[in-house]
Amino acid sequence: MHFISDIINQLFDWIQSLGYFGIMLGLMIEVIPSEIVLAYGGFLVSSGHINYIGAVVFGTVGGVIAQLFIYWIGRYGGRPVLEKYGKYIFIHKKHIDYAEEWFNKYGTGVIFTARFIPVARHAISIPAGISRMNLGRFTLLTTLAVIPWSALFVYLGYLLGDQWKNIDEKAAPYITPILLIALALLIVYFLIKWINNRRKRGVH
Repeated sequence: MHFISDIINQLFDWIQSLGYFGIMLGLMIEVIPSEIVLAYGGFLVSSGHINYIGAVVFGTVGGVIAQLFIYWIGRYGGRPVLEKYGKYIFIHKKHIDYAEEWFNKYGTGVIFTARFIPVARHAISIPAGISRMNLGRFTLLTTLAVIPWSALFVYLGYLLGDQWKNIDEKAAPYITPILLIALALLIVYFLIKWINNRRKRGVH
């Protein structure tokens, strides 16, 4: 355990030494959960190493690139590759099953709302890649979801300062409303899609 702790501490030292690029790379390689990396970025803001806007921008870029990486694996490697190697980026078979169910049920619009829902948040990029979803649409919806997520956790890390490791406790009151909003958006999206389908059938 001490060995793992030392490695994680070295990673955070590395992130600090690289500043903005450290946050971006930390999110891209997905060794540490994105919430923790962003919270650490907030701590760096509070200590004057970087500024808030820069942390959010580079956090967003890193988060989007990480999801593009998963998208491309899904597109060119398919489910077998992800089931075999997904564990190295914290994605397991149950996550893939869950994400595929959501994607098949709600369509491409779920790429945005699923980003705020545990389990589906990272794995939703897999069925998008497997189904060869339009890359521009995927990137746009992913970016629109990653921006508020990055802004929130950098801000919470800033508020916590050197207590940034308590991000789970600090974020808890915010996560529930975010989940409810995401679910509400998903319901609205589903209703709009259902109404449009009925109209199309009515035309024919």
